[in-house]
Amino acid sequence: MTEKQFEKLKYYVISITILFVVGHLLWEHLNGGILSHHLMHHPDYPSISNWWGLLILPFLAWLSTERIEKRVTLQPNDAPVRAKTLRVVRVGFFGMLILSFVQSFSFSVGYENVAIYLSLGLVVVGLFLPIYRAECIFGYVFGSIVFTGAIIPLIGILVMTGISWFSHVCIKPLVFRVVRAQPQ
Repeated sequence: MTEKQFEKLKYYVISITILFVVGHLLWEHLNGGILSHHLMHHPDYPSISNWWGLLILPFLAWLSTERIEKRVTLQPNDAPVRAKTLRVVRVGFFGMLILSFVQSFSFSVGYENVAIYLSLGLVVVGLFLPIYRAECIFGYVFGSIVFTGAIIPLIGILVMTGISWFSHVCIKPLVFRVVRAQPQ
């Protein structure tokens, strides 16, 4: 992809995100008011309005497209390498989008255990796969906005991506260094 195509894609992604969030907030407003969600799903804790999605999701869309563009342009001009990078981006985004949607839906319909197990599974997967990338964070928050708003999933995914980042940047190199240092 050229820089011009990336700019066009960036504007499309941000515009679609803004339209989706505005449409969702408009639907909520016309059907009883904009929802607020309590932290930890406990009424004694403060509630957070879905209005925050109007700031968070476009920012995450912009951030993820910027990071993807940077990652692709740093690759050599080899077309298969760039295609593989874009495929990894799509898999990361849509995988997290689907996981987040299923997790939020299961929590909303009363299957909290499914949501908890999916969260724990995501932490385990994050130890082996880099879920700390911007497209994964964006996909996770975007997939859950309909049921739980944007702030609560953002807080959750930032904790999980912190664990994933620590695993990949600190622990994984240490393990590889120890394995290589052992005599054969």
